[in-house]
Amino acid sequence: MASAISANKAELLAIADAVAREKLIDREIVIEAMEDAIQRAARSRYGAENDIRAKIDTKQGDMRLWRVVEVVEQVEDYFKQVNFDEAQKLQPGAEIGDFIVDPLPNIEFGRIAAQAAKQVIFQKVRDAERERQHEEFKDRAGEIITGVVKRVEFGHVVVDLGRAEGVIRRDQQIPREVVRVGERVRSLILSVRRENRGPQIFLSRAHPDFMKKLFAQEVPEIYDGVIEIKAAARDPGSRAKIGVISRDSSIDPVGACVGMKGSRVQAVVQEMQGEKIDIIPWSPDLATFVVNALQPATVARVVIDEEESRIEVVVPDDQLSLAIGRRGQNVRLASQLTGSAIDILTEADASEKRQREFVERSEMFQNELDVDETLAQLLVAEGFGALEEVAYVELAELSSIEGFDEDLAAELQSRAAEALDRRESANRELRQSMGVEDALIELPYLNEAMLVTLGKAGIKTLDDLADLATDELIQKKRVEPRRRTPNPEAEKGGILAEYNLSEEQGNEIIMAARAHWFTDEDGSDAGETQEDAPADGGQ
Repeated sequence: MASAISANKAELLAIADAVAREKLIDREIVIEAMEDAIQRAARSRYGAENDIRAKIDTKQGDMRLWRVVEVVEQVEDYFKQVNFDEAQKLQPGAEIGDFIVDPLPNIEFGRIAAQAAKQVIFQKVRDAERERQHEEFKDRAGEIITGVVKRVEFGHVVVDLGRAEGVIRRDQQIPREVVRVGERVRSLILSVRRENRGPQIFLSRAHPDFMKKLFAQEVPEIYDGVIEIKAAARDPGSRAKIGVISRDSSIDPVGACVGMKGSRVQAVVQEMQGEKIDIIPWSPDLATFVVNALQPATVARVVIDEEESRIEVVVPDDQLSLAIGRRGQNVRLASQLTGSAIDILTEADASEKRQREFVERSEMFQNELDVDETLAQLLVAEGFGALEEVAYVELAELSSIEGFDEDLAAELQSRAAEALDRRESANRELRQSMGVEDALIELPYLNEAMLVTLGKAGIKTLDDLADLATDELIQKKRVEPRRRTPNPEAEKGGILAEYNLSEEQGNEIIMAARAHWFTDEDGSDAGETQEDAPADGGQ
């Protein structure tokens, strides 16, 4: 019997060692799982109400089983308590209130108990393995990793990474790329998320950072930090653009990325299944960078609208199709690269647009300022485009225009102010006819024109406005580069998007509209009460 017991002891430790090696987890975790399984089996044998503990000697394999009981004067719970006299038999010298050990005989596992213990051990080991995988990969997002294709499920590629599995979802694969089970594949660790079924490692071959990391592997200057990839954009499987800059003036960033006879860039192209890559010099000057980003098209002129984060690019007539690219690919990638919406216009389009704007602004000044056509056109030619610019510009700047004097400038400013008052009055009447509350005009930054816009959107009371989120009020329209099919969702913006309010201004408007929510019934302002209250008083 002794030899059988010692054999079981040795087998117990051998199993723990084998599982720990196979699953790459700590041997102590496997031992703890076994102890937990034994404890559960013992509770089902001796009663679940008992506080039963088990311990396996990690060197000899000996197993001890006991229950913990409290020494009390009067026993109320026979499973967890023992009186003073009985306690002396178990541990001489035990005092009232002590917790002592009551040894239990080892149990023989029946078929059901053994199966339950096996499930407990498997679950504990599986949890430990998942935790180990999560700890190993959680800080590796952004790295390139090589694995073996294990299987393809519903278009998603499952990759064996050695100690874990990763998945390349369909939208993160290179279009038309065929992968076969058993092939080695390189991919970017996109993210690692802890989920109920274990850590999920999401991989990508379509992300722009995958291309960046490939260049870092092929170009030593990028790895060393001498050359930096400042921006990257991809149309996976078709075309890509990267903007590079050198911190050493003696090193050409584009040439270094291309390599001798294109060897470096070709290595990246082959890994990306023949995706063509445009390598362009990055520039801190946005206009210069846009010109570079639209290569190979030639650009005649660039106009930047910083408020709208929009760029208007004028190209020669014969360069229009090249600048836009097949299915809008070239301008789309350039837009992603620069982070701005890009409008492509031909010289003829730009000239027509300028003429149209010139005529519209001239007619506006003629009507609003009651001046002749020549004077109105002179104002537009000098860069004035709105009544506010005429009304609030420095008098000296207006009078410095050739043919103007101080009296004429003052008269124009007076007429502009009157025109603005008329416009404001007309908007006020329209706003009131729409039923928009007078209280809204008291809010910061809002004028009558804005209130008319709010009224058209159904915002007519303080409560209506207070219920809005800041984005719903002021978010600018997201205008995408030219595409074959318009995207209505991209054109949506906040109700007051056209007025170019900042996020801080939007927040201030919303909070001012909500102020009446915090006013007490007696009319006192809760905000004032809070200011008068002690610093530590209340919420």
